[in-house]
Amino acid sequence: MRRTLEAIPLLLLISIILFTILHNAPGGPLAPYLQNPHITQADITRLEHNFGLDRPVWMQYLGWLSKVVQGDLGYSTSNSETVVAAIVERMPATFLLMGSAFFISLFIGVAFGIIAAIRPYTTVDYAVTTFAFFGQSMPVFWFALMMQLAFAVNGVTAFGYHIALPSAGISSMDEFNVGDRLQHLILPALVLSLLYLATWSRFTRSSMLEVVRTDYMRTAAAKGLGQGYIIFHHGLKNALIPVVTIVALSLPGLVAGAIVTESIFAWPGMGRLFYNALGVFDFSLLMGYLMMVSLLVVFFNLLADVAYAWLDPRVKYD
Repeated sequence: MRRTLEAIPLLLLISIILFTILHNAPGGPLAPYLQNPHITQADITRLEHNFGLDRPVWMQYLGWLSKVVQGDLGYSTSNSETVVAAIVERMPATFLLMGSAFFISLFIGVAFGIIAAIRPYTTVDYAVTTFAFFGQSMPVFWFALMMQLAFAVNGVTAFGYHIALPSAGISSMDEFNVGDRLQHLILPALVLSLLYLATWSRFTRSSMLEVVRTDYMRTAAAKGLGQGYIIFHHGLKNALIPVVTIVALSLPGLVAGAIVTESIFAWPGMGRLFYNALGVFDFSLLMGYLMMVSLLVVFFNLLADVAYAWLDPRVKYD
């Protein structure tokens, strides 16, 4: 509860910084209207009065904040709908992509890290390390284009089967079809998960290496317990404590990182919505999206604190 209350002034400070930066950007909130070559100074003055932009900036911020508290994030000039409606409409697609990428990264990354830690300095360890370096250094946009070229444009033949996946969109059918959705999800989910899979595997390996060398792990082995039982029952829980920090802080990055992935694969989520809003400088939509990402960062930090206490009873916040 104390951490939650501490998040309130933090979010207020973030909102002030974001509001100030966007307000002082070229054109400010009127940027979409200033792109009209036929707009006159009289039109600009009228718009400033209608939107309250002729008032001091701090009064404009307080007016925006009072509406946000009531659940009103403003009106999107690029989508002709409220910001809340625009975000909520695209939220399921982003959460589907983010959730898929998260589980791929978590399970495969942790598994690779454990395998590399219990077989250090072997061919398996070197292979996992090479893959991790590849994933951390690979530009997302380039890897996405290569995946499209390999699996969508040309197709891949393996074990006598020709694999061809859709290159863009979330569905090829008007009605909902699970198989069709999964086919469209594979490429963007793999692209989005690559960086996090590589990063989490490296942290898991490093943390697990420290744990397997501790005295209590040696004692468990001396008692005749199986290696699998020792690793998963005694070692993994302690090894995951530092990994929790990276995972929790990476979750908002999955939302923000989906901007490039969703744009390349034409995935109708919040990342693509933000990219389009940035192109036309939709002030209200940009503020709404950035505040939502900021809220996620604060929330997942709080979630990490709770996970610490669950993984390690010695952690106290009193």
